[in-house]
Amino acid sequence: MTVSTPEQATTLTANGSGRFPSPPPSNSVNGRPDTQSRYRRILIFFARIIAHLVLWDVLGGRVPILRQWVWRTRPERFRQWARRFRAVAVEMGGVMIKLGQFLSARVDVLPPEITEELQGLQDEVPPVPSAAIFQILQAELGDLSRRFAYIEPEPLAAASLGQAHRAWLRPANGTTERGEAVVLKVQRPSIEEIVGVDLDALRLVARWVMYYSPIRRRADAPALMEEFARTLWEELDYKAEADNAEQFAIMFANNERVYIPAVYRQHSTGRVLALEDVEAIKITDIEGMAAVGIDSVEVADALFDAYFHQIFRQGFFHADPHPGNLFVKPRTDLAWTEGDEGGRPFWLIFVDFGMVGRVADLMGDNLRKVLISVTQRDARQLTEAYNNLGFFLPGADLERIIEAQDTVLNRIWGRNLLELARPDPHEVQELGKEFRDLLFDFPFQVPQDFIYLGRALGMMSGLVSLLDPQINPWYKIEHYGLELIQQQTTQALSWATAVDLIKPYLTTPARIQRLLAAAESGRLQVQNKADRDTLRRLDRLEKRIGQLSWSVLGAAGMITAVLWWRRKSEE
Repeated sequence: MTVSTPEQATTLTANGSGRFPSPPPSNSVNGRPDTQSRYRRILIFFARIIAHLVLWDVLGGRVPILRQWVWRTRPERFRQWARRFRAVAVEMGGVMIKLGQFLSARVDVLPPEITEELQGLQDEVPPVPSAAIFQILQAELGDLSRRFAYIEPEPLAAASLGQAHRAWLRPANGTTERGEAVVLKVQRPSIEEIVGVDLDALRLVARWVMYYSPIRRRADAPALMEEFARTLWEELDYKAEADNAEQFAIMFANNERVYIPAVYRQHSTGRVLALEDVEAIKITDIEGMAAVGIDSVEVADALFDAYFHQIFRQGFFHADPHPGNLFVKPRTDLAWTEGDEGGRPFWLIFVDFGMVGRVADLMGDNLRKVLISVTQRDARQLTEAYNNLGFFLPGADLERIIEAQDTVLNRIWGRNLLELARPDPHEVQELGKEFRDLLFDFPFQVPQDFIYLGRALGMMSGLVSLLDPQINPWYKIEHYGLELIQQQTTQALSWATAVDLIKPYLTTPARIQRLLAAAESGRLQVQNKADRDTLRRLDRLEKRIGQLSWSVLGAAGMITAVLWWRRKSEE
């Protein structure tokens, strides 16, 4: 649809008056969202879920005659509710889709029957009619024909808060030829009003769940809701997103594998963002990469390295790495012919910088300590770092947690992602019995600052496992941990922390070298003072213990997921 003049721009989409119609969104009155109806519908939906959980999983699970039935039917009941939520989210849009996308990535705390059912929300967002999008573009940018030679009416992608259309700039010489290709990200109509109403309803739901003591002890749901709301409002500020994109461009300016699209400030506003068009291969299209000579294993390595750089060096990370925001493109500026050793050089391209996370200095110091502790398999230091980060309830038995983490660290070290992602239910159950006291005490909580870091790491790990199921995350963690010790990163550790972290290497260099050599060769054995019966029992756990995330939160995250699963199954 050429937009050389306003009249031409309307010929394919306008009504007889020559003006763009504004189709009423769902649940609307006179073209405006029916906020009261939305508010009531959200509350009723979640009230039914809560009532169902209370009646069946809390109360029914305590009745001996019903307990087995409740446990046996739980997966299918959860799947049905997730399916209903998915349908409601697609119909209502707004925050409901964003919430569903967020929950679909929380494989660390939610059962797979929920996350699997919600994963489709990444690609099911219905687009806004182009007429409504053009109204917003004209309201924000004025005469479109003076800026663009052509704007495609069909969207490239539709998201919960906006959608993207490809366009071509008008050349500076004023000709009708198409100039540079750009992508216009445009907010949905009335989205600010919709977001405000949805968040108000979800805040009330967050207060409801706080009446359940196991949740109240371990998570401040209203505080987590406020963090979710804050990030959503930031996503609606496209000027801030432009700032984020430019900051990422600076961060990766000298990186040979990561590319950040340029921002066209002159064509951007608070509701419209113009970015360089970087049409490329979707990161999940492994066959497409292979067709042009790109090795998906190298892409997995690049993604891993990119997030290490963002989190541990820069303290600023892309918090929404779902497949629609990551692309791979062959590099045409470097020579390569088929048959050359190694895959074809490529760019790993990030897009959509509305959802970002920041790592505070104290949090960053402890995250680095976590990584180094995992590298050294130092369960005591690892527990101390997690305690500083707020993962444990006051009064938690840290010595018992140290014992549990020591067992996990020694048993899962050296396994690849394929082994970590498919736990044996019998071994998980045996692990639950091993640490039954922790299961019932369950001294873990959700730190507010980790709501988006955990989500980003979970999504990143899922993509890495798709690109290279055999990747050894422990080798990468070891590499990064040693690098942090040797270089102390660009964000320098405090002197006391650095001395504390380096001390084990100074005092036991031979032991460390033996451990590293064993890790690289895959020959790892538990060295402890347990008797032979205990060792044989631990050997039965060797195949698979961890369930979901092999990220830098590593051992404690795995223990938390397992114990949470077991506790719910016995309530």
